[in-house]
Amino acid sequence: MAPRVPSRGGSRQAEIPIPAWLRARILHLGPEVMVLDKPAGLPVSARSGESLESFLPALRMGKRRDPQPTHRLDQDTAGCLVLGRTAPMLARINALFAERRVGKTYWAVVRGGPAGHSGLVDARLLKVSSAAKGWRMVVDAKGDPARTAWRVLGRGEGIALLEMAPETGRTHQLRVHCAHLGCPILGDAMYGGGAGALHLLARAIDLPLDPPLRVEAPVPDHMRAAVARCG
Repeated sequence: MAPRVPSRGGSRQAEIPIPAWLRARILHLGPEVMVLDKPAGLPVSARSGESLESFLPALRMGKRRDPQPTHRLDQDTAGCLVLGRTAPMLARINALFAERRVGKTYWAVVRGGPAGHSGLVDARLLKVSSAAKGWRMVVDAKGDPARTAWRVLGRGEGIALLEMAPETGRTHQLRVHCAHLGCPILGDAMYGGGAGALHLLARAIDLPLDPPLRVEAPVPDHMRAAVARCG
C-alpha cells in the first residue's frame, strides 16, 4: 500500500518526503492540529510491521517533533484521526477526549437493520478471553459503562446504513453494540458480520476549540457500493 517506511534515526527527519498516498489523506492541516483519513487496514501503532506510527516523521511538515495521535482508531476502521502537532495542543485535545467533549460521528453498514429509526444502546462491555477464541468484548452487567446513540440513514435489501455517536470510547464498542442490536457490521467476522472488509467509518470529528473545528472523511472505496444501496 505504502512506500518504504522512513527511518526514525538521523538528523534529517524533518526533510523526509511525505508518501503521495499519505499526503492525499490529510483532511485538515493547521498550525497545531492535523486530521488524517486513516485507511482501513493500517494500525495506528504496532509492535512489528507497518503502522501509521512509522510515518509520523514524514508528517512533521516544518515542526521539530513528530505529530502524535490524540485518540484510538481500530486497525480495520477507516476515517478521521486527530493528531496534535504541538505539546500544548496534544495535551488539550487529550483532555477534551477524557472529558467526553469531542463529538464523534461514525457510519456503519450493518446486516439487516435495527427496529425503529433511532435509539440509544446502553450496554456495559466486558473483555473476555479463551484459548479457543482469543479475546473479545461482550455485553455484561459486570463490564464498563458503554453508550451509543444511533439513527438509520438509509436501508437497502438486507442491509442498513447507521449513523452512530458513541458517548463512551470502549474497545470495539460500536461493533459489539451493533451486534447487540441484532445487526452486526458488514465484514465484522468476530461479532457476526461475516467475512470481508469492515464497513465502519469514522465519518466526522468535532473539536470544541477556538474556533471550533469539524472535519469529515469521505466514504472509503470498499464501502461505497453498500452505502449506495442504502440510498
